[in-house]
Amino acid sequence: MTAFSILDLCPIVEGGTTSDALAATRRMARQAEDAGFTRFWLAEHHGMQGIASAATALVIAEAGHATSTIRIGSGGIMLPNHSPLVIAEQFGTLEALFPGRVDLGLGRAPGTDMNTARALRRNLEAGAQSFPDDIRELQHWLGEPDPAKLIAIPGAGSHVPIWILGSSVYSAHLAAALGLPYAFASHFAPDMLFQALDIYRTHFTPSAQLDAPYVIAATMGVMADTDTEADYLFTTLQQTFVNMRRNARGKMPRPIDSMDGFWNEMEKTAVDHTLRYAVVGGPETATRRMQEFIAATEADEIMISMPIHSIEARLKSVALFGAMRAAV
Repeated sequence: MTAFSILDLCPIVEGGTTSDALAATRRMARQAEDAGFTRFWLAEHHGMQGIASAATALVIAEAGHATSTIRIGSGGIMLPNHSPLVIAEQFGTLEALFPGRVDLGLGRAPGTDMNTARALRRNLEAGAQSFPDDIRELQHWLGEPDPAKLIAIPGAGSHVPIWILGSSVYSAHLAAALGLPYAFASHFAPDMLFQALDIYRTHFTPSAQLDAPYVIAATMGVMADTDTEADYLFTTLQQTFVNMRRNARGKMPRPIDSMDGFWNEMEKTAVDHTLRYAVVGGPETATRRMQEFIAATEADEIMISMPIHSIEARLKSVALFGAMRAAV
C-alpha cells in the first residue's frame, strides 16, 4: 500500500482570517491522522495574502499539538532564507516537543518573490550556491555534539531526518549525492518529474540516514462525492493559478460554476499543463487517476495538497483520500 501524506499551506480564504486559517490547519492535521496519513507537512511562504504559514515552525507546532501520532514537518523550509543554526534550534525544539515525529524538508527557492526575498535579507546571489554546504552544516548541528565546539541547543543529537525538496534535476542530483530522501514538487512543477526521479534513483548513494532511494511525488488533490462537485471545488485552484499569472494574488478564492469567461485560452492551456497530475473527481475517477500517477512515478509515497476553499469540503476530501489508500 502506497503511503499518503498531506502538504498544507494553511490557506487564508476569501471571507476568512489568519486565525481561521490556523484553526483549519489544526483540524486538517487531526483529520489526516484519523484517516491514516503518514505525514502532515507545511510550507514556508512569505508576503502572500492567501498563505498563513510564513512562521513555519510555529504552525508545525500547532499541528503537532493537535495530533499524537502522525509525522509533522516542513515541505519545506527554504534554507537559504535562514542560518542553519537557527533552523537546527527550531527543529530541535519541535523534536523535543514531539519526539520521533518531526521531518525537516528543505528547499532552496526563496518561497516568495524577489522583493520579499530581499526583505528577508536573503543573499540572493550566494543563497542557492551555498545550499549544499548549508545542508551539511545543518546536519552537523543536528548530529552528535562536540563539547569543545558550539552546540545547537535544542538540536544537537536530535538527528531530525532531512529531506531534499525540489522541482528540477539539480535537487535530484543533490539528494542522490547526499543519500537523503527526495520529494518532487510535481503538484505545481511537473515538467522534470520523470527525469529527476530517474537521476535520483540511478545515482543514489547510501548514507547514515538512508540505505536506499525513497521518493515522494506530490499532486494536487480534490475529492468529493461526485466528479461534478470535485470539478467545481477545483476551480478555486484554477483561479489561483490564473491570478498568479496575472500578478493578482490574494486570498484563496471561492469556487465558481465555470472557468469559461474567467480565463482565456492561453491561460487555460498553461494552467492545465501545470496541473496535469492533479487528482480530481469522485471516488471512482480519483482512484483511477491516482493509480495512474503511482504507476507512472513508482513513488514510495504521495504527498497531496488540497486547495479547497471550504474547510468542511477539505476535511471530507482528506477522509475520501484516506479511504482510497487501500485501493491503490
